[in-house]
Amino acid sequence: MRIDQAYLAAQLKQLLSIDSPTGYTDRIVHYCSRELERLGLTPELTRRGAIRALRPGGTPMGARAIVSHLDTLGAQVKLIKECGRLELVSIGHWSARFAEGGRVTIYSEQGSFRGTVLPLKASGHTFNEGVDTLPVGWDHVELRIDALTQSKAETRALGIDVGDFVAFDTNAEFLDNGYINARHLDDKAGVAIMLAAIEALQRHEVRTEVDTHWLFTIAEEVGVGAAAIVTPDIAAMVTVDNGTTAPGQNSKEFGVTIAMADQTGPFDYHLTKKLVDLCRENDIAFQKDIFRYYRSDSASAIEAGHDVRTALAAFGIDASHGYERIHAHALFSVASLIAAYAASPVRISRDLQEISGREGFTKQPVAQASQPEFDPQTISKPK
Repeated sequence: MRIDQAYLAAQLKQLLSIDSPTGYTDRIVHYCSRELERLGLTPELTRRGAIRALRPGGTPMGARAIVSHLDTLGAQVKLIKECGRLELVSIGHWSARFAEGGRVTIYSEQGSFRGTVLPLKASGHTFNEGVDTLPVGWDHVELRIDALTQSKAETRALGIDVGDFVAFDTNAEFLDNGYINARHLDDKAGVAIMLAAIEALQRHEVRTEVDTHWLFTIAEEVGVGAAAIVTPDIAAMVTVDNGTTAPGQNSKEFGVTIAMADQTGPFDYHLTKKLVDLCRENDIAFQKDIFRYYRSDSASAIEAGHDVRTALAAFGIDASHGYERIHAHALFSVASLIAAYAASPVRISRDLQEISGREGFTKQPVAQASQPEFDPQTISKPK
């Protein structure tokens, strides 16, 4: 199947233009639902807005799920200061270091306002070296509102209050050489990848052996993720999310990064091996990695008690949860893998049943690997 690269890029640009910090995701849920309908699927929404779009296959049992999350990092108003500026608390786990200087939109009951997040000591002409010695943290930044207010009363009169959501501009930039810079590529790039895979499956009229559940969650950044959207007929779930390209990691901004484990433990052996085999069979560049300080929709599903095989197909992001950068090569690679996975035959027929006997249960290799015959002459004598 050929992934429509122009469609993927256009979807990512559109998704990045819609603010969706965790807790304020209605607008992006509407957008994604409309696009799924346009592609020929019928989305179902949970009470809070997580999306399940079923693409029917040969049987509903032993279904596959592919999941990404619509929500992003952000902030909320924690306190209105006497000077009229706003104290913030983060949504999701990210450093205030990357919030400083950010242009934002404040969503209040009365409407939206623009502003900038600044360190408490923001003027070099006033604080001199104090600007450089100010600690980093959410207690050391404030939001300056672009409205006429110099007091707590004036800010409250605007309609701004504690708990209002703050969305950070993505500052998206798509370069001709394939690099993409933006906030919130985690995980709007994953959503775009899934939409592109669906578009390819629909365009090629691919028939699958089992149903495929395309899931879009709305609270992954705060740890909820896929906890409540996985149904009992789902046997395997592949998460599409970011991989961290940083010192000490094997992730790259090119190809697919297949996660072998995260902070919650190893991913399913057989499902992970299937993704690796599909990469090899379809000539998709890939590498493996382990993330020690990382969790995803897969982790939340397992912790919620769902008995599903899980795996993570990642696109490498440089400076994750900061000033993020990816390359289009990784996006198209992951989309190709996801489409190939959805279309691939079922290997473990036993998974069509929730509970069954030992017959047909999987086996992991234990035989000793073959090695060259030992030759003492190849080992140099100690000096």
